[in-house]
This record gives sequence, C-alpha cells and structure tokens, in this order.
Amino acid sequence: MSFLRKILFPFSILYGFITSIRNFLFDKGILRSYSFEIPIIAVGNLSVGGTGKTPQIEYLIRLLSSNYKIATLSRGYKRKSEGFVKADANSTAEILGDEPFQIYQKFPQITVAVDADRKNGIEKLLSLKDTPEVILLDDAFQHRRVKAGFYILLSAYNDLFCDDFILPKGNLRESRRGAKRADVIIITKCPKDLSEIEQQNIKNKIGLEVPIYFSYIDYDGLVYNQNESKKVSEIKLLNKLVIAGIAKPEPFFNYLKVFSEDCKVFPDHHFFTAKDIQQIEDKAKNKIIITTEKDFVRLMQHHWKMPIYYLPIKSSFLSNMDLFDKDVFSFVKRN
Repeated sequence: MSFLRKILFPFSILYGFITSIRNFLFDKGILRSYSFEIPIIAVGNLSVGGTGKTPQIEYLIRLLSSNYKIATLSRGYKRKSEGFVKADANSTAEILGDEPFQIYQKFPQITVAVDADRKNGIEKLLSLKDTPEVILLDDAFQHRRVKAGFYILLSAYNDLFCDDFILPKGNLRESRRGAKRADVIIITKCPKDLSEIEQQNIKNKIGLEVPIYFSYIDYDGLVYNQNESKKVSEIKLLNKLVIAGIAKPEPFFNYLKVFSEDCKVFPDHHFFTAKDIQQIEDKAKNKIIITTEKDFVRLMQHHWKMPIYYLPIKSSFLSNMDLFDKDVFSFVKRN
C-alpha cells in the first residue's frame, strides 16, 4: 500500500492544486459563502475518517442543550434517502445515516436533520416552527459554501494532520494549510497519560496560534442492549465476538481485550445484510456479541437469534475542559 501511494504522488499534487484553488476562490469571495444570523458551530477534520467527530458533536450537545435549542445537521453519509430529512419517529439508520440516527435516539430533546446541501438544510431548519438557537454542523470543515461562526478541527493523536499528506498519497482532503480556518483544534484519541511535554511538542509541531486541546475516548462501564446491561469488567473475562464497522476499530478491540480471531471487521458505515447476520451468528456460536454504538443502530434493524450488546463511548478532555467550554459558550453568547 505504501509503495502504491508513492506511485500516486503526482495525483496528490494535482488534487492539492485543485483544492487550493477552490479554497482561494472562497477566501477571496469569488465563490460565495453564505452566513446566517444564528450561532453555527462546524466540527470536522482535514483527513478521511476516524477522528471522533460524533463523540465531539455529542459533547457539544451535552454542553449546550440545557441552555439552548440545539439542531444538528449532517449530510447523512450512505443514507438511502435524498434531500432534507428531519428525524422523527419513523426514521431509521437507512433514512438518516447511522451517526445522525444514533444522535436522534440518544438526544430526543434536540432537532436532528440531514442534507448534503448544508445551505438548504440550514434554511429548512430556520423555517421550522420550533426554530433552533444553535446549529451544529457535522463533518463540515470543507463545506465552504456555508460559513460557520466557529470551526472545531479534529485530528487523531496517532494520525496528526501535520504529519500527513494529501490524497491519494496520504489521507488529507486538502492541504494542511486548511487548519488555519480553525478557531479551535482538538487532538483526539490521546492516551490518558499523555504528558504535558508531549502535548507541547505537538502544539509546536502544529505551529498555529489557536487554542489546542487534547481529548481521549472514554468508554462506558456497561454494555447495553434493548433490555439489559452488563458490566464491562465482566465482559472482558467472557468469550466474546466483537464486531466493528467503523474507521480504525483497533482501539475498540484492544479495550475489550479481544484476540484477532474473535473480531469481525466490516467497512465503515456498512449496512448489514441478512447474510452478514447469519455469518456473525455462526461465528459467535455460544459467545456473547459486542459491537459499537454506531454499528448497533444498523444491526438492530435485523432479527437476531441471540442477544447483541453495544459499548457507548464519549469524548473527554485530558485538561482545560473548562477553557474549551468557555470558548464555546462565549461564541454562542456573542452571536
């Protein structure tokens, strides 16, 4: 794979040139960006997948929803619907996409919507009778047609954007220079014991004069299904089959202390078929089945002969959480 990516280097130069021209045209106002008179927070990344955008969106929902009417808007990746869709009691993961549907189930007090055209999606949200007071845009760092008021850039600790290269040689959707649009940068999926010295080294490497925070994935102490829960400490001691259809599932497998022969990996956002379910049950036999929360919302659309559990996660800060919260609240209050 690394050899192939080296061969594709010229295409990275071409792709980088095209994205740079596009950003230049937006920066100079030749291509129009639309602003709205409502606080809009965009969460995104420079790389392809696996930075923890959904846990960060959920963090913002928990932070803001007790004080403001919140709406989330995403494109609804791999959904089997088109145009603007507002989540309701008839929604499924296939209609909304797995991540928006997960958010809708976890946070029924907020408005969840999907639309690949973010400008149209925002206009639709603002036309609702129960108009939101804050809109959270998921995976919208490159969506320049809408100008958010506050940009949160995520970069995974083991895959820093400043060490990466543009597609297809690397995993970046645009040049590293795009990070200059960020109001805040969060280095996600850090080790819990990441030292202040290493944090400072990463800040120096990034070299931007914006607040840089460090977060980690915090796993729940219980796994759940629709009827019951079990302690993770007990689950780790049991024979189990662990299923994941997410980008970079290795930390999830490692946390549950599962060997490779007891893992089953599917593509990110994979919509499971009846054949997939049968293969999973055949492989599981008498083992307990554990999956991610994002996969669970897709898996539970099928009939299961045995119980299946999911392990929730959330984003937590190593330090300075209060400063990040203050940055967000200050932006919302100003706008």
